[in-house]
Amino acid sequence: MECDISNISMPGDAGIKDIFSMCKSIAIIGLSPDPTKDSHKVARYLQERGFKIYPIYPKEEMILGEKVYRTLLDIPESVDMVDMFRKPEIADGLIEEVLKKGDVKVFWLQLGIVNNQACTKAHENGLIAVQNRCTKVEYERLMK
Repeated sequence: MECDISNISMPGDAGIKDIFSMCKSIAIIGLSPDPTKDSHKVARYLQERGFKIYPIYPKEEMILGEKVYRTLLDIPESVDMVDMFRKPEIADGLIEEVLKKGDVKVFWLQLGIVNNQACTKAHENGLIAVQNRCTKVEYERLMK
C-alpha cells in the first residue's frame, strides 16, 4: 500500500534516485544493535555506501561505530533523511519531531510501514514522503 490520499505524490524512480543523490545523512529510527535484524542490515548497507547514519535507539551507546541518540532532536548535526523501522503509529509522533528539527528533507517509512496521516503532514510541510519501501532495496535497484 502506498499513500492513497490524492494530494500526496510518492516519488517515482527518478525521484527516489534524486533522494539518494541529495541525501548524505540518515537518521535511522529503531536501528537495532542485533546484526540479524533488518534495520541493522539496511543501516550497515547504507553506511557502506557512504551515508552518514545516526542510530536512534532507546538503549546502547554505539551501533555500527556510531553514537546512538535517544531521539531525533538529540542529534546536533543536520539530518537529510529520517528512515523509520518502527510500528506505523510511531510515525505520527515522529513527524512532529521531524518538523521541529527543521532540516530533514525526506520522511521515509520502511517496507511494510504505512501511515497516510504522517505522510500527508510531511508532504504538506514540504518534505518528500516515502512509505512501504525499503531504502536498501531501492538503492540496489536504482543506483547501480
